[in-house]
Amino acid sequence: MKAKRLGRRFYKQPTLKVAQELLGKYIVRKIGRKKLTGQIVETEAYLGPQDRASHAYGGKITPRNKAEYLVGGHIYIYLIYGMYWQLNVTTSEEGKPECVLIRALRVTGEDEKIAGGPGKVCRYLKLDKSFYGEDLTKSKRIWVEDRGKVVKPSQIKRTPRIGIDYAGPYWSKKKWRFLLVPEKPKKRKQIIKIEK
Repeated sequence: MKAKRLGRRFYKQPTLKVAQELLGKYIVRKIGRKKLTGQIVETEAYLGPQDRASHAYGGKITPRNKAEYLVGGHIYIYLIYGMYWQLNVTTSEEGKPECVLIRALRVTGEDEKIAGGPGKVCRYLKLDKSFYGEDLTKSKRIWVEDRGKVVKPSQIKRTPRIGIDYAGPYWSKKKWRFLLVPEKPKKRKQIIKIEK
């Protein structure tokens, strides 16, 4: 299958669906003639005003989170601890502040640690505040591709989100973190020949 950039319709789907369907897709970052790519293998969903772990909890709008209110397919990027950028993709309709955090990428030929965490994802892709509000459906420097990788439901592992104890027991225990688990190789059937 020829690589195909994900369009608006994909990102406007329900957030939990987008968070799972992004698994196996590829982020492409173009810098001059060079392209950095990585397969998305871990995501987390944040569901807007009702979600105590969301930056938009209670319908809050600030200079930091206003990109979260953009229609699905835009980048919401922010700094934590004053040093680590976090890459989020908006989902759903305009004015509905929901997003998916890209937590980890698998990079062919590289150690799995190179993009094995949200801060490392941004460092590997060389992302900064200049990407705030960038439209992934139109950008010439970053987008997400479908390369035909089929992800079976059995390959998706669900766990609680990480580092959100402040949201309280109900929201911190929601299994809205999704990981792509490699398929187990099929066992070959052993054929035993019986000598006559």
